[in-house]
Amino acid sequence: MSYRLDDGRVVNESGIEIKTSYGPEDVEASGGTEMIGEPGQYPFTRGIHKDMYRKRPFTMRQYAGFGNPADTNERFKYLISNGQTGLNVAFDLPTQIGLDSDDPMADGEIGRVGMSIDTLKDFEIAFDGIDLEKITVSMTINGSAAIAIAMYLAMAEKRGYDVSKLRGTAQNDILKEFIGRGTWIFPVEASVKLVVDTIEYCAKNAPKYSPVSVCGYHIRESGANPAQEIAYAFCIAKAYADETLKRGLDIDEFAGRLSYNLNLFGSLWEQVAKFRAARGLWAKIIKEEYGATDPKSMWLRMIAGGGGGGLTFEQPEVNIVRGAYYALISALSGTQTMALCSYDEAYTIPTEYSARVSLRTMQLLVEEMGLADTVDPMAGSYYMETMTNQIRDKIVEIMKDVDDQGGIIKLVSTGEIQSAVSSQAYTMQKDIQEGRFKKVGVNCYEMEEEEKEVEFHPYNEEDAKFQIKSMNKVKSERDQGAVDTALAKVKAAAKNDENTMPAIVEAVKAYASVGEITNALTDVFGHYQEPIRF
Repeated sequence: MSYRLDDGRVVNESGIEIKTSYGPEDVEASGGTEMIGEPGQYPFTRGIHKDMYRKRPFTMRQYAGFGNPADTNERFKYLISNGQTGLNVAFDLPTQIGLDSDDPMADGEIGRVGMSIDTLKDFEIAFDGIDLEKITVSMTINGSAAIAIAMYLAMAEKRGYDVSKLRGTAQNDILKEFIGRGTWIFPVEASVKLVVDTIEYCAKNAPKYSPVSVCGYHIRESGANPAQEIAYAFCIAKAYADETLKRGLDIDEFAGRLSYNLNLFGSLWEQVAKFRAARGLWAKIIKEEYGATDPKSMWLRMIAGGGGGGLTFEQPEVNIVRGAYYALISALSGTQTMALCSYDEAYTIPTEYSARVSLRTMQLLVEEMGLADTVDPMAGSYYMETMTNQIRDKIVEIMKDVDDQGGIIKLVSTGEIQSAVSSQAYTMQKDIQEGRFKKVGVNCYEMEEEEKEVEFHPYNEEDAKFQIKSMNKVKSERDQGAVDTALAKVKAAAKNDENTMPAIVEAVKAYASVGEITNALTDVFGHYQEPIRF
């Protein structure tokens, strides 16, 4: 995706003009080869592991979850049986914003866009029969992430796993929710505190677990260009790191477990250069600005997602081809985990068939296309190295601008970042509608299509009734005294500015619900009110 200007010039989304051809002089003029390095060595531009996919292919992790936990468990097992090597869990909106299934505000949304979770019992059902040592689990949840992490760790402990050795990831990037998605609950500062609570708790109790996956992904799909995606993500990650350091932890105690969820759609060359630039720059930031000495702290560990925002409702079969190129970008980018969108994801929850097509696409790259044969095959390309240097400079420039304006937390609190990204999304949509930005099947190569019978994922009212009934059964059988005591501790920890995670873990083990724990926290923190800007 690039702009072809009337004067014949071509400019990519990040605002960098693309020349007709490139040579060694362009690499030197853009900054030289100093940041390239070797795979597995600082600054890790070419990959964080020496042998990359030769040793172990990228994890294949499809986004899945719907209905009640039993429904989702069935889909998990289907994907695993077809060769998926990791799980990426979707939660329904009530769960994401801290509502129990019987809350009137949850009506019509229970299990609609993800799995419904009320108590620890639901986690026990959802992951029944799944080996948590062989299949790593990523959870896409933010506003109520502290509760979900507590439930996951408590579930694993109850099944006999050593939590100190347990691997997994929670998205838990609340600042990007304020910018690009909207499943917030608490005010900005309190929300950041909860994220830092999870980082500190996991560093001390579950050191192999990744409590935060900073999401440039959603910022990109909300309107940011590729350079802004990385810049805003790095500003967010630095904000979390700065707040964690105030707790007395050393950078090497937690930086190695911060991860990233980044986006793929757009120009293949720009996207691959973006990832290479990001990897080297992040290593440099962590080493030079934060003084890390452990190389693993400097790794930019990432999941590269297929971006439903890049798909189209028009000519949906073409999305299969788009998905294949997204997967190629992901593999060339040096990702650790690939989460490829399904072709029907522009309009519904993926079917088993479409999810399998995406999984087979990822498997093809390894088994047939040779993407696991060598490390960073685009290294040394005059164009790629020039573009990598140029995008790195763009990222640094944007980060400096954020810092000069008071930092990412301030700009999110006032709505500045949200306003800028939304404005760009509007401009992009106009460019697509008016044909300046080409989208196949949308504004070029269009065709008259017969009205198709699109297969939508059904919403089952009975699932919602079943979920409410199951939650009420758990509540009727639990020790209410233990629940009340645990919830009081959650509220006290929040009020006294203590780390809330130990109390939340105790509450979920007593089978306190998502809504009950959220209410205990909102009694202290209150609710977020979005700033209105004109």
